[in-house]
Amino acid sequence: MIVKKEAKTDEKYGKRPEERDVDELLEKGVINIDKPKGPTTHQVADYVKRILHLDKAGHCGSLDPAVTGVVVVGLGNNTKIVQTLLGSMKEYVGVMHIHKDVSEEEVRKAFIKFTGKIRQLPPIKSAVKRVERTREIYYFEIIEIQGKDVLFKVGCQAGTYIRKLCHDIGKELGTGAHMAELRRTKLGPFDESTAVSLQDLQDAFVFWKEGNDSQLKKMIQPMEKAVGNLSKIYVFDTTIDSVCHGAQLKVPGISKFDNKIEKNQLVAVMSLKDELVAIGNAEMTSREMLEKEMGLAVKTIRVFMEPGIYPKIKINS
Repeated sequence: MIVKKEAKTDEKYGKRPEERDVDELLEKGVINIDKPKGPTTHQVADYVKRILHLDKAGHCGSLDPAVTGVVVVGLGNNTKIVQTLLGSMKEYVGVMHIHKDVSEEEVRKAFIKFTGKIRQLPPIKSAVKRVERTREIYYFEIIEIQGKDVLFKVGCQAGTYIRKLCHDIGKELGTGAHMAELRRTKLGPFDESTAVSLQDLQDAFVFWKEGNDSQLKKMIQPMEKAVGNLSKIYVFDTTIDSVCHGAQLKVPGISKFDNKIEKNQLVAVMSLKDELVAIGNAEMTSREMLEKEMGLAVKTIRVFMEPGIYPKIKINS
């Protein structure tokens, strides 16, 4: 973190994310759901909405009905926060079934070949245009091989089709292969450690209505968690209201920022209480923000904080 100008925040305004009560979290929160087999991702978001008696709930990143694991659902008026996760890295654990006998050595060689940048043609049933594209496999590990079944863990770029990956490995081996089981274990900053079942969420909601909010407060995470992977720029209290009213973020409004920001990078604009104010594209690098005294630093894409929470700048006449 680079400090351009030291500043303190006035505790009279705003609220630290960890201090929000359940009612506030229902409007400014996200839930990491452990999706079961059967329902679509859209149905899971709808279940969450009904369980919590909300008007709105939205998810990020669809999973096949047969796939289980991490699905992040945005609540209330901030459902769009989960869209910041669309480009995030994903991790899966799965079982690939090879159709014919093949040596373990050949399987391991194929996994190495499919690590790094690969070319992938989306499957016929997909939500994107079916043209070959480059995707990156960050890591691809064999956990166990038992007969023709390979238990694996893969970390990959958003938009990678694991079912197609298994098919292509089978083609490389000359044996054929298919994905037998799949579970998403990570999505950006979210992983299995905070995933909750729909039944547990239902029970926690009932407990809350009966006066015990402890379980529900653990399950609903502040919306700021969804930007955990983004570089952050912290602004003065006096900057926040103008950004909330649509102003672009300029250098004089910045207190501190992450040290590896590049131009056109998606960044989170934060208050000094760690509240999410907005997200936008950086118009300067970290070095330029440090060296310059004027100029446009971030072009905002979406504002998440409501106007009026922080005071307007008072201009003396």
